[in-house]
Amino acid sequence: MNKKEIIELQKRIGTKPDGFWGPISMAACIAHLKNLMPKPNPWPSPSEKDLLSFYGKPGDVSKLVNLDVAGLGVKYEGKTVRTIRVHKLIAPRLHSVLVELSKSHPNVLAEYAGAYNLRKMRGGNKYSLHARGAAIDFMAWSNGLRTHWPMGADMPIEVMEAFARQGFKSLGAVISRDAMHFEATR
Repeated sequence: MNKKEIIELQKRIGTKPDGFWGPISMAACIAHLKNLMPKPNPWPSPSEKDLLSFYGKPGDVSKLVNLDVAGLGVKYEGKTVRTIRVHKLIAPRLHSVLVELSKSHPNVLAEYAGAYNLRKMRGGNKYSLHARGAAIDFMAWSNGLRTHWPMGADMPIEVMEAFARQGFKSLGAVISRDAMHFEATR
């Protein structure tokens, strides 16, 4: 983002519009998105104990459903996606987000990058939320793990807001990188 775009983003999230994205803007963005979340938030904390209690063990496919996304414009590598395999507890709220984005940001849905994937976190020994079907990625090429948001990554704040309204956390806002990743945790 350029300085003018940063200023507009800062106005939107309610912080001083100075064109500099630093710790104060990051904190304001996190607070802005948390304020949009349902109260109480429907998802567990990211602690392993809470994840196990709420979602079950990583890789437990008996907890997954095929979420129907036909007609929403979801595409993977240019090919239309009809279903996304996710945890049954997140399916209704995720569907609401995807319906909203199909109207407001179809370009984001056209760059779906995955949901359920039995794997550990990159560079770690704990399982990813993807291994429980409780995370989803979009626009991976321009919002990857090491691309800082909003200076390098281009995930629209409106997409983060849509996910936040259903309780999903955006790593782009929380850790200022990995903006492709949205997860169902507090």
